[in-house]
Amino acid sequence: MAGFVPPGTTLLGNEATSEAAKKINEVHKKVDYLNLPCPIPYEELHREALMSLKPEYFEGMRFDFTKGLNQKFSLSHSVMMGPMEIPSQSSEAIKIPTAHYEFGANFIDQKTMLIGRVLTDGRVNARVKCDLTDDLALKANAQLTNEPHMSHVMLNFDYKGKDYRSQLQLGNGALFGASYIQSVTPHMSLGAEVFWAGQHRKSGVGYAGRYETDKMVAAGQVASTGLMALSYVQKVSEKVSLATDFMYNYLSKDVTASVGYDYALRQARLRGKIDSNGCTSAFLEERLNMGLNFVLSAELDHKKKDYKFGFGLTVG
Repeated sequence: MAGFVPPGTTLLGNEATSEAAKKINEVHKKVDYLNLPCPIPYEELHREALMSLKPEYFEGMRFDFTKGLNQKFSLSHSVMMGPMEIPSQSSEAIKIPTAHYEFGANFIDQKTMLIGRVLTDGRVNARVKCDLTDDLALKANAQLTNEPHMSHVMLNFDYKGKDYRSQLQLGNGALFGASYIQSVTPHMSLGAEVFWAGQHRKSGVGYAGRYETDKMVAAGQVASTGLMALSYVQKVSEKVSLATDFMYNYLSKDVTASVGYDYALRQARLRGKIDSNGCTSAFLEERLNMGLNFVLSAELDHKKKDYKFGFGLTVG
């Protein structure tokens, strides 16, 4: 009887051994460092956190209408009415009523994107994105205003490698910048940037890292200008994400932290946050019908006694 083995014991033992061996193989699985994924651009390190914590808040009323003329060309009309803050030495915000109309033209195909905007206050905005090759892209942003020394132009050349990205920036005011980000593991990427502002005689260098999986994204960034930025996004489910960020300037000693949520429903998306200054905000986008969206925006700052509420409609 000493050598008798109950039926099924060997089978269960083999299954347990197989599962344990599979887990060990997954842990010690050799990483192919010659086939790492391409990272996201350096300027988008905190992309998920920014989308959850910093949507396009606004105050007042907004109406956007887009009319497609064909598959590549469309026109847009936007009306915005609401208060505008003016600089003041008082702790309370001072606002004056304003209204703007914006006309836009858009051209988008597989390799080129042209976007132009003209506002009634005299501002002209333009954006260009063109794929010069499969790996090299040109991006340009420009804003022309009636105010002296406020117009600017920025050119970006983005190169996408197999497991890295690099960018060269050129701007008015003798602004030069360059960045590089490299995947070092299947989940981690490291990068650096350098810039020179000739008009203001300032230069700087920065370093960053990003770690991401299917369930979370963590990113950190530090620069010689004094800025340190950290962000973390946890995907709770297919519909719910939690996000937090931390901003610190070790030269001015300014610090801000915030925590928020991003809830995507079948026909709506709700985002909200609260920061260390006591400011609470929420942003709701709801699809009422095909091509018709309703938007609600709210920000409450009890410390400054500044309360902002906005609603809008988007057609097209």
